Amino acid sequence: MQVRFADTRPQGAYDLALVAAAGGTPAGVPEGAGALVADALKASRFEGEAGSVVELFVADQGTTRRLLVVGAGRGEVNDLQKAAGSLVARLLTSGTETLVVDLNGVAAEAASAFAAAASMRSWRHDRYRTKLPAKQRPTLKELVILGADGSGWERQRAVVEGVALTRELVSEPANIIYPQSFVERCRHLEELGVEVTVLGEEEMRALGMGALLGVSLGSEREAQLLVMRWDGTGGAVKEPLALVGKGVTFDTGGISIKPAAGMEDMKWDMGGAGAVAGAMKALALRKARAHVVAVCGLVENMPDGKAQRPGDVVTSMSGQTIEVINTDAEGRLVLCDAITWVQKNHKPRTIVDLATLTGAMIISLGNEHGGLFSNDDSLADQLIAAGKAVGDPLWRFPLGDAYNKLIDSPIADMKNVGPREAGSITAAQFIQRFVDNGVRWAHLDIAGMVWASKPSSTWDKGATGYGVRLLDRFVADNFEQR
Repeated sequence: MQVRFADTRPQGAYDLALVAAAGGTPAGVPEGAGALVADALKASRFEGEAGSVVELFVADQGTTRRLLVVGAGRGEVNDLQKAAGSLVARLLTSGTETLVVDLNGVAAEAASAFAAAASMRSWRHDRYRTKLPAKQRPTLKELVILGADGSGWERQRAVVEGVALTRELVSEPANIIYPQSFVERCRHLEELGVEVTVLGEEEMRALGMGALLGVSLGSEREAQLLVMRWDGTGGAVKEPLALVGKGVTFDTGGISIKPAAGMEDMKWDMGGAGAVAGAMKALALRKARAHVVAVCGLVENMPDGKAQRPGDVVTSMSGQTIEVINTDAEGRLVLCDAITWVQKNHKPRTIVDLATLTGAMIISLGNEHGGLFSNDDSLADQLIAAGKAVGDPLWRFPLGDAYNKLIDSPIADMKNVGPREAGSITAAQFIQRFVDNGVRWAHLDIAGMVWASKPSSTWDKGATGYGVRLLDRFVADNFEQR
């Protein structure tokens, strides 16, 4: 869907939306339609709650026009995003092609956030739906925003495009997106100035990345280490921020195979890598004045005669040995080698990793927050603030020596899983063992956030794009040169 800002209404057919705050009345009602609108609002018990919509038809400029009044609550950014999402959800397949929204008096930041929410809510993945009935096909092509400053839209549009890339990667089935094709889907970032480097299995084997490669043993698809670097500082900042993403493009569980029911969802077990890729696209598109290196460990976890077994011991790139108790705890094996690689090659002072790591996180937080673990309070606070600002919320969990001891192994340096209790915490403790002294590190377990079974103001059912807006805001607030 295209978005543009305008001073006057366009010519031709369109639907018109007016915004009303809680307890207020809409401005811009077409001449002669005031009484009809007032009666419709009263009959619908409309009170301006954020996202509530009343629809009616009025005479306007010599034609009959669909008019929508949408509630904006207290007029805050989140309320306007809800309003935008409600309008798009209602009209996306309605037959209308153009929606005009009067945002007269709304601040530039809020207007841009409204446009971004509308754009994200319009995203769909219909590529394989060849017999979709006409009434279910999207028709809404254009959003025209009246009376608001659109100066912040270009920046928001960059983030929207990053979210779209993440959703595309997460939505595609595993026979389409696997390690090599994931890399190819990210190649276009080179045209934006992102430096892309790819390590294959031979290179990783030479570097001793036995933990990551162990996960890939049972797959016919070769593992890849995708490295993307964006330096918008012109070389002024030497030590980059490092973003690391778990990219298990399909997770059967390996020899510790998962139950068949619901296994199809494991196509999105690369949601962490998908978020990192989308964030890099957003940063490059808006030419962020920051130096960021992103590393995606891309593997497929399959059962096979060559697959690693429970009880095997693997040696990570760091030299630490790992007893593989459960082959379905594979994401941490991917992350540990990716984190070691970025530390050895780029010397970051701050690392943030993102992963759909544990089912225990969904038990803990459901689908409302991503889990946050960190060795640094200031870093945790920065991430929580960024997530709250953009609607990608995080909740912090503890780390500690008592949890760390739960993954000690009698025959290796550590086990890849602890007991059933505190499963998300022991997973984070495992990753922390590979973080160098003095490096600020945060682990985001986003298992409950990358896929949604119900729509929201910024996504339909399916891939959410969680993490892109969070990372973009985190970089903007803390790592960009002023």
